[in-house]
Amino acid sequence: MTPSPPQPSDGTRGGTRGDLFDPRCPTRRLLDRIGTKWMSMAVKVLAEASPEEVRFAELQRRMPGVSQKMLSVTLQGMTRDGLVDRRVEPSVPPRVYYRLTPLGLSLEVPLAMVRAWAEEHMAEVDRANARSRELADDA
Repeated sequence: MTPSPPQPSDGTRGGTRGDLFDPRCPTRRLLDRIGTKWMSMAVKVLAEASPEEVRFAELQRRMPGVSQKMLSVTLQGMTRDGLVDRRVEPSVPPRVYYRLTPLGLSLEVPLAMVRAWAEEHMAEVDRANARSRELADDA
């Protein structure tokens, strides 16, 4: 059996892009990063404030339900990915500010489209779930 040729590391497979089953696929890698509710909420809050900065505590206040740890982890990932700039003002305690980079700001439009889809279709999804539960209860 002849071994398969090495796959390109840029997420393409045999010249075809967008193979969600390939862990190197750019779309899959992006969805792994932005596919959380906290990431999309952070982008929304920071986009609304853009180009101004938002303090960590204000972000947490505007994202109901997010823990300090989860917000911190989310913002660290966004900073590492180049989506967010972080600035620390030396004080006691230190004041930490965040703002979207141009790359991060470019995510607002596609995420807004997902929010719009949810607002339009989640009632249908909820009805389908209710029907499924009813059918399961009847079985």
